[in-house]
This record gives sequence, structure tokens and C-alpha cells, in this order.
Amino acid sequence: MLRKAKVSDVKIIHRMINESAGKGEMLPRSLMDLYSNLRDFFVYIDDNDGSIIGLCAMHIFWENLAEVRSLYVDERYRRKGIGRRLVEACISEAITLDLMRIFTLTYQNDFFKCIGLIEVDRMSLPEKIWSDCFKCPKYPDYCDEIAMILEL
Repeated sequence: MLRKAKVSDVKIIHRMINESAGKGEMLPRSLMDLYSNLRDFFVYIDDNDGSIIGLCAMHIFWENLAEVRSLYVDERYRRKGIGRRLVEACISEAITLDLMRIFTLTYQNDFFKCIGLIEVDRMSLPEKIWSDCFKCPKYPDYCDEIAMILEL
């Protein structure tokens, strides 16, 4: 089941994101950041036991630009369409909010290509998107994430 995240989910989201960040899959997030941006998040719930098995956020940067970020699916549930459903929920919300473009910075470019995003030069994205990048030890010289965008 897919739903918007709740305050009671934050500590679980925090654990999942930071475990994934420890593997180099995404940037870590603080609890304060997660509480402040909770409305950005969707979670995917296991129908059998009610546990969170996936999450994704859609963060608005400007009047016409949002980012899909913090996509995570528990390894036991990958390749079952959960990640796709989470990203599609973010895209649907972006359309509802009249956003014109949605982007991601990712290592999973094949996954995002299947959803319709295309690879672009990172430098073609506005400077304001780099606020999280300043926290990354790879910034600015060693960033190896791929920038991808979808025109809505």
C-alpha cells in the first residue's frame, strides 16, 4: 500500500535513509531535515505486517522544478515494481501541483530511463539544486551521480 508519510514514520525513514547512505546509495538525512520535509515523502507499506518497505520524496525547488530524492526499497522487495510506484506517485503529485519539470541525481539511471527521465548535464540544472550537495564529501570535484530530468 502506498501512502503519504506520517510523523510516526520519521524514525524508520531516518534509519532506512541513513543505512542506504552508509552504502553510498544516497545522502544521509538528519531527523530535523526529515521532520521539516515530511510532506515530501511517500512510503510503501507491506500489506502483510504493516512495515515500511519503501520510500521516496518529491522536493519542490522552484515554481517549475522539483526533485525525486531519497528513493529506497528494502532489498528483499526490490524488482517488484515498488520503486516505480513510489516515483510515479511523486510525478503524479508534481503534475497536480502544476510543476513542469522533475529531476533526480542518481546512480540508477537505467531505472529512471524506464520511467521516462532522460540524462542531462548536471550543470544544466539551476544552482539552487546544489544545496544538499554541499553536504556530500564528493562535492564538487568527485560527484559521480547522473542528472536526469522529465519534462511534464
